[in-house]
Parts: sequence; structure tokens; C-alpha cells
Amino acid sequence: MTIYALKSARLRRLAATATIFLSSVACQATAQDVTIRVSVFQQTIAENAAENRGLATFYRQRDFQPVWTGAGDTFTERRRALIAAIQRAPDHGLPLAAYDLSGLMEAMRTARTGRDRALLDVRLSQTYLDFAADIQTGQLKPSDIAPGMVREVPLRDPAEYMAGITSDDPAAFLASLPPQTAEYARLMREKLALEALIKTGGFGPAVRASSLKPGASGGDVIALRNRLIRLQYLPRSVATEYDPQMEGAIMQFQADHGLPEDGVAGATTLQQINVPAQDRLKSVVVAMERERWMNKDRGRRHVLVNLTDFHATIMEDDKVYFETRSVIGENKSTHQTPEFSDVMEHMIINPTWNVPRSIAVREYLPAFKRNPYSNGHLNLINSRGQVVDRGAVNFAAYTARNFPFDLKQPPSSRNALGLVKFMFPNKYNIYLHDTPSKSLFARDSRAFSHGCIRLGDPFDFAYALLAWQTDDPEGYFKARLNTGRETKVDLAEPLPVHLIYRTAVGQAKGHMTYRRDVYGRDALVWQALARRGVELPEVQG
Repeated sequence: MTIYALKSARLRRLAATATIFLSSVACQATAQDVTIRVSVFQQTIAENAAENRGLATFYRQRDFQPVWTGAGDTFTERRRALIAAIQRAPDHGLPLAAYDLSGLMEAMRTARTGRDRALLDVRLSQTYLDFAADIQTGQLKPSDIAPGMVREVPLRDPAEYMAGITSDDPAAFLASLPPQTAEYARLMREKLALEALIKTGGFGPAVRASSLKPGASGGDVIALRNRLIRLQYLPRSVATEYDPQMEGAIMQFQADHGLPEDGVAGATTLQQINVPAQDRLKSVVVAMERERWMNKDRGRRHVLVNLTDFHATIMEDDKVYFETRSVIGENKSTHQTPEFSDVMEHMIINPTWNVPRSIAVREYLPAFKRNPYSNGHLNLINSRGQVVDRGAVNFAAYTARNFPFDLKQPPSSRNALGLVKFMFPNKYNIYLHDTPSKSLFARDSRAFSHGCIRLGDPFDFAYALLAWQTDDPEGYFKARLNTGRETKVDLAEPLPVHLIYRTAVGQAKGHMTYRRDVYGRDALVWQALARRGVELPEVQG
């Protein structure tokens, strides 16, 4: 039996039977019997809730009285709300088997004594806490998956969950746990649509051609047409030629997948068109998990950098306020840009580049050993902050461990950081900045940096930020730029910065957009989810 079969009539009958039974047990007990059973019940609750400190505290504060197994409509509705929410777990990409719903139903059916009810009460509470945490803040710990996934998940206190489920409307509280963002809703709609499509054959046969251009005809064009119909980029058609309508559909597909919009179904475009529906579903399920990791207020105004999209965006009231192309860390273990959130506090105009020690000893020290005067744009600085004559240094005497100097590049248009950097101080030494290497922004895939994020339009980015604190943001910026001196400019309102990694992103209107898994992180997240029991439907038809 698959996890999808658990919404069966048998399961519903078990739920009804368990509810009736538990109500009748409480109602039929004599006063003396209740006194005895309450004592056993309380002792059993105390013993079995002790492993979870938060849960034990909650039960102790309510004198170890039942949360789930008491008599009356309040307890009945609480149980029903939990069972219904768990039954919908697969809609959220959660593994139904993880909550052993059938085992819970059997335990409810067979509960006889006060000890049985106490054990069941604690079991229901623990299952509820597991489910609540999974659906609100995710099933996985990001840092367990890959080194660059250092996001801190906003975990909730068990007491908060228990207070919510014992409120007047437990169903409403359970419904409030998943992310309430428009993005999460779009991802869920796409998930359900893909699952339905997979059950009827997915996207159909792959297109075997290596390349197709407008004006082409024949079997490969028909295969492309059929694929685009299943992808919902074309209406149903019997056309056999690569006509203007198909060209327009290809351009829209390219836009939605971060590809050059030339209307030609080249090798890269066809590769993306041929991605199976199951793989797209994996991206969506992973994106839902990632959305849960960020289930908190992101700020009315914030900076959002989706690493896989190679863009940096300033958001205001959930709308794009400013957007520019970006370059992210190269796909090397030492260069990949990490995922985390922090707060931008200031910008520095005409910045000095303080070369990170890892770069200084790994890249520049070997060069100095070959030629002490190489990389002349860098100053060698001693522990007293003085510039050192390289000719007086025996670089061969130093290693990565004992190299005693710092390297700095003074402000200039050739500075590695360009003419402005945007600081959100963090232990990873990651920030946004200008760059003299402008040609890289013309590339479609832009993973070239040592980890920091380079901006294609850094001046305009600065103007957009300064517009919230001065009437003449461009004039204000250029007045300080023209001095040539390093100048710190504080933001009047610190701005949250979120570095995210999404290969599936919804749009307010139109198709879901997909990006390539640049660092392979989403593949690792999916593997972790699959190990936990998350399943996909099989292609049928």
C-alpha cells in the first residue's frame, strides 16, 4: 500500500471508532475508578513525557491532565484536527509514513486502561510536535546536507505548539503552521499539478533532435510540439512546422528557464525541455522544504539573491523594487557562495580590498615566491599597519601557516571590489560589491567569484537604497565617489539580506520558473528527503 492509499474508508472508520471508544471509556468510569485511573494516568504521563523537556514542562503545568484522550467535544475535535492535518501531509511534500498514522489509529482502537490512555496521549503529543515542526520549519537541518547550507532555521518552542493545539480552534492553528507566503501556495499548486500530470504520462516522449530552428518540419518538430503542449506552452494543435507560434512558445520557455531568448530550440534549450516531470517535481518539493526553512518575517523591504538565478533583487512589499544581474561563487568547494540571512548595515564607497587570508596564502604567496614584485596592485602590510618593501622580504621562508603579512588593494576603478561594496557583516565574509570584470555579466551562467556576490549595476543598486534616505541619491553617491577616498555610508534603515538557493520559483502570473542546480545542492536535499520517506508518484499511461 502506498502512502497515498492511507486516505481510505478503512482509515476513516478507524478514526471514528477510536473517537467513539475514547469518549465512552471516560463517560462510563465510576467516581472511584476515575480517582484510581487519574493517578495511574498522571504517573504514566510524567514518566513518558520526561524525554522531551518542553513537553514534560507543558504536561506538568497542567497537572499531567490529558491533551488528546479526555472525554468531550474539545478532545474529539482536537484529535480530528490532527488526524486530518496529517492525512494532508503528502500535499506538503511530507512523508505520511513518518507519523505512523495507522499505528496511532490502532492504539486509539485498543486503549483500555488509564495507562493505555496516558501512553496514547504522550504518543499523540510527540507525533503532533514532530509534524508541527516538520510542516512549519522543515524536516531537515540544512547544515547536515552541504557545507554551504548554513541557514539558521527559525525553530519554535514545543510550548508554543502545545499552547496552539489546546486553543479554541486547533484546526485553524494547524492550518497556520505551513508558510503563509504566496510562493509556498504557488509551489503547492505546481506540486499537485505535476503529480496529476505524472499519473497521465508526464511530459510525454523526449525530443530526440539535437537542434531545431524556425521553419523546420517533420517528426522531431511534432515531438517538440507535443512536448510543449504537455508543458502548457502551446495550445492543442496539429501543426507540423516550426512556425511563429512555436517560436514564441520556445522564447517564453527560455525566459522561464533562464536561457537566451532566441526562439531556437538549441541543445541547451532541448535539454531543459526534455527534463522529466518527476525531476521538476523534485525541484518543487525541495523548494517547499527550503521555504519552510525561511518561515519567518523577511522584512517589508529586503534584498533577495537567488544564487541559481544569478540575480540580486531589492524587494518592497513583495514586489520587485530593483533588480540586477549578479555573479556568484565558482563551483568549487572553497568558493561556493553560502546560503544564509543577515542584515545590511552600510555601504562603502571607494573601498579598500582587504584580501582574505585564504586567498592571500593560497593564490598570492606562491606568486610572490616566484616573483616578489608580481601583483603590484597589492600592498604588503605588516602587523603595525605599515607598507613593506617586497624586495626586503624572503617569501620562500613563509608558508600558509606563518605568513605574517596582510594584503590590501587601495581604492581605484581597478580595485577587485570596484567602487562600492554593500556590507551585511557576517562570519562568512560575504558581501555584495562592484567589480572591474564587467564582461562576465554577459554570460548566462555566472559562477566565477571567490564567494562574494558581484553586481552588474552596483551604482543603480546604491541609488535604489539611498532613495529611501535622501532626495538626491545619485548626487549624494557621486559626491562621495568623486573624492576618491574610502567613505562609509550607513543605511538609515538596516535591510535584511537573504541569500537563497531555489531551482523552482513561482510567478504571480504565468508558469513556474526553473533554474539549473548550479552547486548540486538541491540533488542532495532531495536525497535526504527521499531517505526520510518522501515519495513521488510513478509515471502512468
